[in-house]
Amino acid sequence: MSDEPILPGEPLTHDELGEEIRHAVEAPPTRVVVIGGGVAGLVVARECARPGFEVTLLESAARVGGSVAPLELGGMTLDAGAESFATRGGHVADLLHDLGLDEDVVQPNPSGAWVRHGSTSVPLPKAGLLGIPSSPLASDVVAAIGAGGAFRAYLDRLMPVLKIGTEPRLGTLVRKRMGTKVLELLVAPVATGVYSASPDDLDVDVVAPGLNAALTRLGSLSGAVGELRSASKAGSAVGGLRGGMWRLPQALAADTEARGGVIRTGTGVAAIEPWSPRDEEDEERPGRWIVRTAAGEELVADALALAAPADAALPLLASVGLGDLSELAWPAASSVELVTLIVEDDRLASTPVGTGVLVADVPGADVRAKAMTHSSAKWAWVAEAAGPGRHVVRLSYGRAGRPAETLALADAELRAQAIADASRLLNIPIAESAVIAFARTPWTNALPYATVGQRERIERVRSEVDGVEGLEVTGSWLTGTGLASVIPDARRTAERVRGVRWKGLTDALAADDPQTD
Repeated sequence: MSDEPILPGEPLTHDELGEEIRHAVEAPPTRVVVIGGGVAGLVVARECARPGFEVTLLESAARVGGSVAPLELGGMTLDAGAESFATRGGHVADLLHDLGLDEDVVQPNPSGAWVRHGSTSVPLPKAGLLGIPSSPLASDVVAAIGAGGAFRAYLDRLMPVLKIGTEPRLGTLVRKRMGTKVLELLVAPVATGVYSASPDDLDVDVVAPGLNAALTRLGSLSGAVGELRSASKAGSAVGGLRGGMWRLPQALAADTEARGGVIRTGTGVAAIEPWSPRDEEDEERPGRWIVRTAAGEELVADALALAAPADAALPLLASVGLGDLSELAWPAASSVELVTLIVEDDRLASTPVGTGVLVADVPGADVRAKAMTHSSAKWAWVAEAAGPGRHVVRLSYGRAGRPAETLALADAELRAQAIADASRLLNIPIAESAVIAFARTPWTNALPYATVGQRERIERVRSEVDGVEGLEVTGSWLTGTGLASVIPDARRTAERVRGVRWKGLTDALAADDPQTD
């Protein structure tokens, strides 16, 4: 390099710039190991798989994708887990465009879902947010919760401003402002379906940012909901992918490998630890981390991205000296079981309950399912794949705070339960012989980011990890469930991982230049 020192803020000369470029090109690739092959891990791996990086993704399961998974049933490939994505922010749409899948983005049937109270199902009011109505006396609200419940909800508009304050819990806020019927019959079914948590456990500022501020400013909860709805972009709040959302992780994996990345499934990780040389060869090319697989193999990494679920990630973080995170009392995971039925019955073509039914958890409920999706009514591509006379129905079991009761049932018992529940929810008796295919898919999901107290725990984890160079962490247990939350966080994680290389090159250049001493 030049004999003259490079002063801060001075532009590089042509020779100096050429030297830095040469050093960057000739430097050995930065070794990146990504632990966890869900969508978050796949996004990190893909974003890092570029010249100058050597990327290896390790996934303990036999496939990548996590809860975005395929289900082969009745000659069709359906979604075994997530079937849609939130359109907010455009993050998912941008990624699908990058992967060449944007032409296959589809919207659901706009007819909407119904809600069931006890043994009665009614259309879910359309003008609402998380089930909170913006027009309490609207005809669909009255039909859903009765005239008395609607009038009690309308009293929200008459309450003095002095009684309004910031309330952290969604359930408490709705109960105070609009009464128990709105909470139990409208908000609870939606909140449980979206977040797998009770409204009393959900943080208002997370699930509905700006709601408390708008309430205080406008003087009513219904007015605040109306303002937030009007401020949101027009169009469907969710989208899907023709053929199924399972195509997303497959495309991510294929693109990562096309860029030179390596994806290894069936490879669990037992421990991570700081790198230390074992012989002279190791000393010639130092690393930052040792990743030890369950089979005893050791991989050297310059940067490590931890994208595994909380129950796997927290013990690994403890193994590198972040053990005090165990004091956070991380909530236990909740379980959900999905049952998919393929039914041959022309009566279902009338779509008697729109795209599906959310079930209120109230005394007198005559079904065990917490929700049902009439998939072939919701998605045109499913109807096309099923063909004339065949319908796809999916039921969800397992409520917040307690394990899915169906996990203990044998297949025959669960099949019978699902047929009985679907018959009641559709209001069409389905014969056992009409069900030509059945599948069950259990899922264990981390407690949502949206619960009260979870933000503080997550901030603690991120703060601890931020202090460790070359270590990053991401995933739905930190960002909240849903691709619209997972994908942008994973992309930011990948940016920081790539930054490790350029910091290392800068440090190396500075060490080689005596004028920088």
